[in-house]
Amino acid sequence: MASWVHKHCHDNRSWGPWGIATALTTGLLVAATAAWSHVFPDHSEPRVGWTSNTPPAQVRIWFDGVMEPSFSTITVMNADKRRVDAGDGRVNPSDHTLLEVSLPSLPPGKYRVFWSVVAHDGHRTEGDFPFSIGPSP
Repeated sequence: MASWVHKHCHDNRSWGPWGIATALTTGLLVAATAAWSHVFPDHSEPRVGWTSNTPPAQVRIWFDGVMEPSFSTITVMNADKRRVDAGDGRVNPSDHTLLEVSLPSLPPGKYRVFWSVVAHDGHRTEGDFPFSIGPSP
């Protein structure tokens, strides 16, 4: 009986060629999924829905991943849907997770930031958020 156990049973603790291949494939898929994903906003200045008496000098949005500078944009519009930023929107050259644009001294009012970014994998993400200058409601 001892010879049957030895011939027909195997040690499940060994990986074998299929176990190693499965582990490698799973690891590569997990790594590829993390590397090939969209980027989303992490936080911004001014914050979403922010209201202040002092106008911001710029709008900055930090993302959770690296963006393609050539295909990422940011604009600021007033309540009349007129562009009010300085037209210098860009991905920060030393931090590719930061999208920024300068602002002139804005009068009191409601404003909306529009952004569109492309991750290194080519996937586009876009969105917008409001902020206000003037007394808090």
